[in-house]
Amino acid sequence: MSKRNVIILVFSLLFIIGAGSAYYIYTILYGQTYKLKETVYLYIDESKNFDGLCDQLSGIVPKKDLKHFRLLADYLEYPDNMKTGKYAVINGMSQMQLINTLRRGQQTSVRLTFNNIRLKKDLAERLAEQLMVNEQSILSRLNDSVYCDSLGFSTETINVMFIPNTYEVYWNISADGLFQRMKREYDNFWTEKRRNKAKEIGLTPVEVSILASIVEEETAARDEYPIVAGLYLNRLNRNIPLQADPTVKFAVGDFSLQRILYVHLEVDSPYNTYKHTGLPPGPLRTPSIRSIDAVLNHTVHKYLYMCAKEDFSGRHNFAITLAEHNRNAERYRAELNRRQIR
Repeated sequence: MSKRNVIILVFSLLFIIGAGSAYYIYTILYGQTYKLKETVYLYIDESKNFDGLCDQLSGIVPKKDLKHFRLLADYLEYPDNMKTGKYAVINGMSQMQLINTLRRGQQTSVRLTFNNIRLKKDLAERLAEQLMVNEQSILSRLNDSVYCDSLGFSTETINVMFIPNTYEVYWNISADGLFQRMKREYDNFWTEKRRNKAKEIGLTPVEVSILASIVEEETAARDEYPIVAGLYLNRLNRNIPLQADPTVKFAVGDFSLQRILYVHLEVDSPYNTYKHTGLPPGPLRTPSIRSIDAVLNHTVHKYLYMCAKEDFSGRHNFAITLAEHNRNAERYRAELNRRQIR
Protein backbone atom coordinates (compact mmCIF):
# COMPACT_ATOMS: atom_id res chain seq x y z
CA MET A 1 0.00 0.00 0.00
CA SER A 2 1.38 3.33 -1.00
CA LYS A 3 2.16 6.07 1.51
CA ARG A 4 -0.62 8.16 0.03
CA ASN A 5 -3.18 5.39 0.54
CA VAL A 6 -2.03 4.88 4.12
CA ILE A 7 -2.58 8.54 4.85
CA ILE A 8 -6.04 8.42 3.28
CA LEU A 9 -6.90 5.30 5.31
CA VAL A 10 -5.73 6.89 8.56
CA PHE A 11 -7.71 10.05 7.95
CA SER A 12 -10.75 7.98 6.96
CA LEU A 13 -10.54 6.00 10.20
CA LEU A 14 -10.11 9.18 12.21
CA PHE A 15 -13.10 10.69 10.47
CA ILE A 16 -15.22 7.62 11.18
CA ILE A 17 -14.13 7.56 14.82
CA GLY A 18 -14.72 11.29 15.14
CA ALA A 19 -18.08 11.09 13.46
CA GLY A 20 -19.05 8.18 15.66
CA SER A 21 -17.94 10.02 18.78
CA ALA A 22 -19.78 13.15 17.69
CA TYR A 23 -22.92 11.14 17.04
CA TYR A 24 -22.58 9.44 20.43
CA ILE A 25 -22.18 12.77 22.21
CA TYR A 26 -25.03 14.27 20.19
CA THR A 27 -27.24 11.34 21.16
CA ILE A 28 -26.39 11.83 24.84
CA LEU A 29 -27.16 15.54 24.67
CA TYR A 30 -30.10 15.65 22.29
CA GLY A 31 -31.44 12.11 22.07
CA GLN A 32 -34.80 11.17 23.59
CA THR A 33 -33.37 10.20 26.98
CA TYR A 34 -36.60 10.36 28.95
CA LYS A 35 -38.98 7.69 27.71
CA LEU A 36 -41.99 8.02 29.98
CA LYS A 37 -45.57 6.76 29.98
CA GLU A 38 -46.69 10.03 31.56
CA THR A 39 -45.19 13.37 32.52
CA VAL A 40 -43.14 13.38 35.73
CA TYR A 41 -42.77 16.51 37.85
CA LEU A 42 -39.65 17.58 39.71
CA TYR A 43 -40.14 19.76 42.79
CA ILE A 44 -37.19 21.90 43.85
CA ASP A 45 -37.57 23.90 47.04
CA GLU A 46 -35.05 26.06 48.90
CA SER A 47 -33.74 23.11 50.91
CA LYS A 48 -33.17 20.72 48.00
CA ASN A 49 -29.61 20.33 46.70
CA PHE A 50 -28.38 18.81 43.45
CA ASP A 51 -28.08 15.33 44.96
CA GLY A 52 -31.72 15.55 46.05
CA LEU A 53 -32.72 16.41 42.49
CA CYS A 54 -30.74 13.46 41.16
CA ASP A 55 -32.51 11.20 43.64
CA GLN A 56 -35.80 12.23 42.03
CA LEU A 57 -34.41 11.52 38.55
CA SER A 58 -33.04 8.12 39.59
CA GLY A 59 -36.57 6.78 39.60
CA ILE A 60 -37.18 7.54 35.94
CA VAL A 61 -33.86 7.04 34.09
CA PRO A 62 -31.14 4.33 34.00
CA LYS A 63 -27.91 4.90 35.95
CA LYS A 64 -25.87 5.66 32.82
CA ASP A 65 -28.30 8.44 31.80
CA LEU A 66 -28.24 9.84 35.32
CA LYS A 67 -24.43 9.88 35.14
CA HIS A 68 -24.61 11.80 31.88
CA PHE A 69 -27.06 14.25 33.47
CA ARG A 70 -24.62 14.88 36.32
CA LEU A 71 -21.69 15.45 33.95
CA LEU A 72 -23.66 17.84 31.76
CA ALA A 73 -25.06 19.71 34.77
CA ASP A 74 -21.56 20.12 36.24
CA TYR A 75 -20.19 21.33 32.89
CA LEU A 76 -22.96 23.98 32.68
CA GLU A 77 -22.49 24.93 36.38
CA TYR A 78 -26.12 24.14 37.13
CA PRO A 79 -25.66 22.69 40.67
CA ASP A 80 -24.58 26.12 41.92
CA ASN A 81 -27.44 27.92 40.16
CA MET A 82 -30.51 25.82 40.90
CA LYS A 83 -33.87 27.60 40.74
CA THR A 84 -36.84 26.58 42.85
CA GLY A 85 -40.05 25.47 41.19
CA LYS A 86 -42.09 22.66 39.70
CA TYR A 87 -40.63 21.32 36.46
CA ALA A 88 -42.11 18.89 33.96
CA VAL A 89 -40.09 15.98 32.55
CA ILE A 90 -41.93 15.12 29.35
CA ASN A 91 -41.78 11.93 27.31
CA GLY A 92 -39.12 12.23 24.60
CA MET A 93 -37.22 15.00 26.40
CA SER A 94 -33.44 15.14 25.93
CA GLN A 95 -30.81 15.81 28.58
CA MET A 96 -30.12 19.24 27.12
CA GLN A 97 -33.81 20.15 27.05
CA LEU A 98 -34.19 19.19 30.72
CA ILE A 99 -31.04 21.02 31.81
CA ASN A 100 -32.09 24.16 29.93
CA THR A 101 -35.58 23.98 31.41
CA LEU A 102 -34.11 23.80 34.90
CA ARG A 103 -31.43 26.46 34.33
CA ARG A 104 -33.92 28.94 32.87
CA GLY A 105 -36.51 28.32 35.57
CA GLN A 106 -39.14 27.37 32.99
CA GLN A 107 -41.73 26.07 35.44
CA THR A 108 -45.01 24.27 34.97
CA SER A 109 -47.87 26.06 36.71
CA VAL A 110 -49.96 24.55 39.50
CA ARG A 111 -53.76 24.46 39.50
CA LEU A 112 -54.38 25.90 42.94
CA THR A 113 -57.80 25.00 44.35
CA PHE A 114 -59.47 25.54 47.68
CA ASN A 115 -63.06 25.33 48.89
CA ASN A 116 -65.06 24.28 51.94
CA ILE A 117 -62.73 26.27 54.22
CA ARG A 118 -63.79 27.34 57.70
CA LEU A 119 -60.90 28.59 59.78
CA LYS A 120 -57.85 30.58 58.75
CA LYS A 121 -55.70 27.66 59.85
CA ASP A 122 -57.62 25.43 57.42
CA LEU A 123 -57.01 27.93 54.63
CA ALA A 124 -53.27 28.16 55.36
CA GLU A 125 -52.97 24.38 55.50
CA ARG A 126 -54.85 23.85 52.23
CA LEU A 127 -52.72 26.40 50.38
CA ALA A 128 -49.43 25.09 51.81
CA GLU A 129 -50.34 21.54 50.74
CA GLN A 130 -50.28 22.68 47.11
CA LEU A 131 -47.42 25.19 47.11
CA MET A 132 -43.81 25.55 48.22
CA VAL A 133 -44.76 28.26 50.73
CA ASN A 134 -45.14 26.93 54.28
CA GLU A 135 -48.29 27.07 56.35
CA GLN A 136 -46.90 29.34 59.06
CA SER A 137 -45.84 32.07 56.64
CA ILE A 138 -49.41 32.21 55.31
CA LEU A 139 -51.00 32.05 58.75
CA SER A 140 -48.77 34.77 60.17
CA ARG A 141 -49.96 37.15 57.43
CA LEU A 142 -53.59 36.21 57.98
CA ASN A 143 -53.16 37.21 61.63
CA ASP A 144 -51.11 40.37 61.05
CA SER A 145 -53.44 43.36 61.45
CA VAL A 146 -51.07 45.81 59.70
CA TYR A 147 -50.54 43.46 56.76
CA CYS A 148 -54.28 42.75 56.41
CA ASP A 149 -55.04 46.48 56.60
CA SER A 150 -52.61 47.12 53.73
CA LEU A 151 -54.83 44.88 51.59
CA GLY A 152 -58.05 46.55 52.72
CA PHE A 153 -59.17 43.95 55.26
CA SER A 154 -58.96 43.19 58.96
CA THR A 155 -57.70 40.00 60.58
CA GLU A 156 -61.37 39.04 61.02
CA THR A 157 -62.26 39.54 57.36
CA ILE A 158 -59.05 38.73 55.45
CA ASN A 159 -60.13 35.24 54.41
CA VAL A 160 -63.01 36.63 52.29
CA MET A 161 -60.27 37.88 49.95
CA PHE A 162 -59.64 34.24 49.01
CA ILE A 163 -62.47 33.52 46.56
CA PRO A 164 -62.78 29.69 46.27
CA ASN A 165 -61.92 28.76 42.70
CA THR A 166 -59.12 27.23 40.61
CA TYR A 167 -56.11 29.41 39.87
CA GLU A 168 -53.00 28.91 37.75
CA VAL A 169 -49.94 29.88 39.82
CA TYR A 170 -46.31 28.85 40.06
CA TRP A 171 -45.51 26.33 42.79
CA ASN A 172 -42.73 28.52 44.23
CA ILE A 173 -44.87 31.65 44.53
CA SER A 174 -43.98 33.59 47.69
CA ALA A 175 -46.46 34.23 50.48
CA ASP A 176 -46.59 37.92 49.57
CA GLY A 177 -46.95 37.06 45.90
CA LEU A 178 -49.83 34.73 46.73
CA PHE A 179 -51.65 37.38 48.76
CA GLN A 180 -51.19 39.97 46.01
CA ARG A 181 -52.52 37.50 43.45
CA MET A 182 -55.58 36.73 45.57
CA LYS A 183 -56.20 40.46 46.03
CA ARG A 184 -56.22 40.92 42.24
CA GLU A 185 -58.58 37.96 41.85
CA TYR A 186 -60.85 39.42 44.55
CA ASP A 187 -60.95 42.80 42.80
CA ASN A 188 -61.67 41.09 39.48
CA PHE A 189 -64.47 39.04 41.05
CA TRP A 190 -66.14 42.13 42.50
CA THR A 191 -67.16 43.58 39.17
CA GLU A 192 -69.09 46.82 38.92
CA LYS A 193 -72.27 44.77 38.47
CA ARG A 194 -71.71 42.83 41.71
CA ARG A 195 -70.73 45.98 43.61
CA ASN A 196 -73.88 47.75 42.44
CA LYS A 197 -76.01 44.83 43.59
CA ALA A 198 -74.31 44.93 47.01
CA LYS A 199 -74.97 48.67 47.21
CA GLU A 200 -78.65 48.11 46.36
CA ILE A 201 -79.08 45.87 49.41
CA GLY A 202 -77.10 48.23 51.62
CA LEU A 203 -74.04 46.04 52.13
CA THR A 204 -70.36 46.31 51.29
CA PRO A 205 -68.67 43.43 49.41
CA VAL A 206 -67.12 42.26 52.69
CA GLU A 207 -70.51 42.33 54.43
CA VAL A 208 -72.02 40.35 51.56
CA SER A 209 -69.33 37.70 52.08
CA ILE A 210 -69.97 37.61 55.83
CA LEU A 211 -73.68 37.07 55.25
CA ALA A 212 -72.92 34.50 52.55
CA SER A 213 -70.81 32.54 55.03
CA ILE A 214 -73.76 32.39 57.44
CA VAL A 215 -76.09 31.29 54.64
CA GLU A 216 -73.67 28.55 53.61
CA GLU A 217 -73.35 27.26 57.17
CA GLU A 218 -77.09 27.45 57.73
CA THR A 219 -78.24 25.08 55.02
CA ALA A 220 -76.83 22.13 53.12
CA ALA A 221 -79.48 22.60 50.42
CA ARG A 222 -77.93 24.95 47.88
CA ASP A 223 -81.29 25.80 46.33
CA GLU A 224 -82.23 27.30 49.72
CA TYR A 225 -79.33 29.78 49.66
CA PRO A 226 -81.31 32.65 48.03
CA ILE A 227 -84.27 32.07 50.38
CA VAL A 228 -82.11 32.04 53.50
CA ALA A 229 -80.24 35.11 52.27
CA GLY A 230 -83.54 36.93 51.74
CA LEU A 231 -84.67 35.99 55.24
CA TYR A 232 -81.56 37.39 56.90
CA LEU A 233 -81.74 40.55 54.82
CA ASN A 234 -85.32 40.99 56.02
CA ARG A 235 -84.11 40.77 59.61
CA LEU A 236 -81.20 43.15 58.99
CA ASN A 237 -83.50 45.70 57.38
CA ARG A 238 -85.83 45.55 60.41
CA ASN A 239 -82.93 45.65 62.87
CA ILE A 240 -83.96 42.23 64.22
CA PRO A 241 -81.12 40.06 65.56
CA LEU A 242 -80.18 37.41 63.02
CA GLN A 243 -80.34 34.67 65.66
CA ALA A 244 -78.39 32.39 63.34
CA ASP A 245 -77.39 29.13 65.00
CA PRO A 246 -74.14 28.81 62.97
CA THR A 247 -72.87 32.05 64.53
CA VAL A 248 -73.40 30.50 67.97
CA LYS A 249 -71.50 27.38 66.93
CA PHE A 250 -68.67 29.61 65.69
CA ALA A 251 -68.68 31.59 68.95
CA VAL A 252 -68.60 28.37 70.99
CA GLY A 253 -65.95 26.90 68.70
CA ASP A 254 -67.86 23.71 67.93
CA PHE A 255 -69.46 23.28 64.50
CA SER A 256 -70.54 19.74 65.37
CA LEU A 257 -73.27 20.90 67.76
CA GLN A 258 -76.57 19.32 66.78
CA ARG A 259 -78.62 21.08 69.40
CA ILE A 260 -78.22 24.69 70.48
CA LEU A 261 -78.93 25.05 74.21
CA TYR A 262 -79.62 28.17 76.26
CA VAL A 263 -76.13 27.98 77.72
CA HIS A 264 -74.74 28.33 74.18
CA LEU A 265 -76.94 31.35 73.49
CA GLU A 266 -75.38 33.15 76.44
CA VAL A 267 -71.81 32.93 75.12
CA ASP A 268 -70.33 36.43 75.20
CA SER A 269 -68.96 36.85 71.70
CA PRO A 270 -69.44 39.45 68.94
CA TYR A 271 -70.19 36.47 66.70
CA ASN A 272 -73.22 35.46 68.78
CA THR A 273 -76.08 36.94 66.78
CA TYR A 274 -78.57 36.05 69.53
CA LYS A 275 -76.90 38.64 71.75
CA HIS A 276 -75.83 41.19 69.10
CA THR A 277 -77.79 42.71 66.24
CA GLY A 278 -76.34 43.08 62.78
CA LEU A 279 -73.64 41.02 61.15
CA PRO A 280 -70.74 39.48 63.08
CA PRO A 281 -67.30 41.08 62.59
CA GLY A 282 -66.10 38.41 60.19
CA PRO A 283 -67.19 35.37 58.15
CA LEU A 284 -67.82 31.96 59.65
CA ARG A 285 -66.06 30.39 56.68
CA THR A 286 -64.58 31.37 53.34
CA PRO A 287 -67.84 31.70 51.37
CA SER A 288 -68.27 30.12 47.96
CA ILE A 289 -69.08 32.08 44.82
CA ARG A 290 -72.50 30.42 44.83
CA SER A 291 -73.40 31.68 48.30
CA ILE A 292 -72.07 35.18 47.56
CA ASP A 293 -74.20 35.38 44.43
CA ALA A 294 -77.15 33.98 46.37
CA VAL A 295 -76.97 37.01 48.67
CA LEU A 296 -76.65 39.42 45.75
CA ASN A 297 -79.54 37.69 43.95
CA HIS A 298 -81.60 36.72 47.00
CA THR A 299 -85.24 35.72 46.85
CA VAL A 300 -87.59 38.54 47.79
CA HIS A 301 -90.16 37.28 50.33
CA LYS A 302 -91.54 38.07 53.77
CA TYR A 303 -89.98 35.23 55.77
CA LEU A 304 -88.43 36.20 59.11
CA TYR A 305 -88.01 32.77 60.68
CA MET A 306 -86.57 29.42 59.74
CA CYS A 307 -86.22 26.07 61.46
CA ALA A 308 -84.64 22.82 60.38
CA LYS A 309 -87.15 20.29 59.12
CA GLU A 310 -87.96 17.50 61.50
CA ASP A 311 -87.06 14.89 58.88
CA PHE A 312 -83.36 15.87 59.26
CA SER A 313 -83.08 16.30 55.50
CA GLY A 314 -80.94 19.39 55.97
CA ARG A 315 -83.73 21.53 54.59
CA HIS A 316 -85.85 24.10 56.42
CA ASN A 317 -89.36 25.23 57.19
CA PHE A 318 -89.76 28.97 56.68
CA ALA A 319 -92.27 31.18 58.44
CA ILE A 320 -93.52 34.75 58.34
CA THR A 321 -95.02 34.86 61.83
CA LEU A 322 -93.57 33.86 65.19
CA ALA A 323 -96.57 31.63 65.92
CA GLU A 324 -95.98 29.65 62.74
CA HIS A 325 -92.27 29.42 63.55
CA ASN A 326 -92.98 28.16 67.06
CA ARG A 327 -95.05 25.30 65.64
CA ASN A 328 -92.20 24.38 63.28
CA ALA A 329 -89.69 24.57 66.12
CA GLU A 330 -91.82 22.39 68.38
CA ARG A 331 -91.96 19.63 65.78
CA TYR A 332 -88.19 19.80 65.38
CA ARG A 333 -87.55 19.71 69.16
CA ALA A 334 -89.88 16.74 69.50
CA GLU A 335 -87.85 14.85 66.90
CA LEU A 336 -84.59 15.81 68.66
CA ASN A 337 -86.01 14.36 71.87
CA ARG A 338 -87.25 11.23 70.12
CA ARG A 339 -83.76 10.66 68.68
CA GLN A 340 -82.25 11.47 72.09
CA ILE A 341 -80.07 14.25 70.68
CA ARG A 342 -79.03 16.38 73.64
